[in-house]
Amino acid sequence: MKFLRTLLYYKAQNERPTVRRKLSRAETWKLGATVFGGKMIGMALLFAAISLFSGMTSTAHAADTYTAHETSMMNSINTAWTLVAAFLVFGMQAGFVMLEAGFARQRETVNVLMECIFDTCLCGILFWAVGYAFMFSHGNAFIGTHWFFLSGAPDTYEATGIPILAHWIFQFAFADTCSTITSGAMIGRTGFRGDILYSIGVTGFIYPIIGHWAWGPDGFLALMGSADHWMPSLGQGFRDFAGSTVVHTIGGAVSLAGAIALGPRLGRVFARDDKKHGGMPPPHNLTVAAVGGFLLWFGWYGFNPGSTLSAMDAQGIGRIAANTTLAACAGGMSAMFVAFFIGGTKGKFDLGYSINGFLAGLVAITCPCYWVSPLGSILLGLVAGIVVYIGVNLLEWFRIDDPIGAVTVHGFAGIWGTLSLGLFATGQYGATGPTGADNSATAVVKGLFYGGGMDVLKAQFIGSAIITLGSFFVAFVMMKVLRMLPHPWNLRVEAQGETGPGGLDVFEHGIEAYPPQI
Repeated sequence: MKFLRTLLYYKAQNERPTVRRKLSRAETWKLGATVFGGKMIGMALLFAAISLFSGMTSTAHAADTYTAHETSMMNSINTAWTLVAAFLVFGMQAGFVMLEAGFARQRETVNVLMECIFDTCLCGILFWAVGYAFMFSHGNAFIGTHWFFLSGAPDTYEATGIPILAHWIFQFAFADTCSTITSGAMIGRTGFRGDILYSIGVTGFIYPIIGHWAWGPDGFLALMGSADHWMPSLGQGFRDFAGSTVVHTIGGAVSLAGAIALGPRLGRVFARDDKKHGGMPPPHNLTVAAVGGFLLWFGWYGFNPGSTLSAMDAQGIGRIAANTTLAACAGGMSAMFVAFFIGGTKGKFDLGYSINGFLAGLVAITCPCYWVSPLGSILLGLVAGIVVYIGVNLLEWFRIDDPIGAVTVHGFAGIWGTLSLGLFATGQYGATGPTGADNSATAVVKGLFYGGGMDVLKAQFIGSAIITLGSFFVAFVMMKVLRMLPHPWNLRVEAQGETGPGGLDVFEHGIEAYPPQI
């Protein structure tokens, strides 16, 4: 009888239509994240196998020569490495979806999910049609002019030995990341049709054209400081190993332009206007946000190590992965303790700041990850966590509504990470390549703190400033134009879309994230 009573009790609890049922949906999110994480672990094991195989078969140096068979084998290994990294970076979309949905209000959840899905689908088509051509083909110092729709593209990309389609997949995942960053600062008041229009502008034109300046084969920032190019007396080009500027700062600058053009969500009260009740509305599901943050961290192991495009550089891959980890840890810790000692919830350990702190550490290390030491990674990560706290409160003071901290985490921390290369580059490491690392004396990068002088820091400052200001200006003009369009194509949704029953979710998509039980 006792067993029967217990069984009936748990059956009644499971059937009770209370908040317990709603929490079960959050558990479903976590279950999905766990399954996704298991798949990612499988790919991580493949990472390890590739690295082990490359270490067993090669002690490559840039100056070595190889037979055709050896070159073919290395290209195959490098291609597999690049593709697995691309899949990891693409997996970050699951992290972005969960992070943004978790930090948003419940009435905005379906809209967040739909925007991220749409951005990904649109990005794939546009990056195939024009984006990759603008960014990575030869042309001039400002824009690529070949390979539209991948027509006429060579079999492999430049001297990497990577098939052009494998390189396209990897770079598509990066472009998708930049586009998704933008949506985070515009949550809760962007009309879905307006989202379609600005996504076309960001993915098809702003990101790839400005990205060409730094990553294109003839971009003026990439060639800056060399003979017969811009500022030859500087002797340094702009460096951004995996995208602190090209991906994250561009995304952050576009986010800032969008947030300013849109204005805050209706009813949003800022801390400077009401110290007691003002501030960011509470996230609707911090569990989902935290899991999303960890998925992003995991995906970053494709983002940064994968940017070598070479499994032959075993030492470089290991160093990048370690530096990425340490910067994230330091960023999370510093943001947590800064918020604890001086934050608005003084004496409390704030989860939101902690999540954004480790993400800021990841963003910051993305540029210098190849050239700095573990100690340098910790130090720059610590600063990144402080940047998050200052940045969030700065935007609050200026009444800029950024629901997930996209401007601060990706924009401000991206700028800091780019500049940090000019401070923390050790002077031990040069460039990575398809056959291994080139650490010759003429190739190494040395920052100010290691006796390298100001040249690298100057180049980083110039490149960061040009890309940040250029991205913001173009994006702001685009957002203002979209803001003037008639509804329903206006960038901002009608007032009833924000304040009506069910919010944006019902107004734009006809469904709530957590519909009431029938």
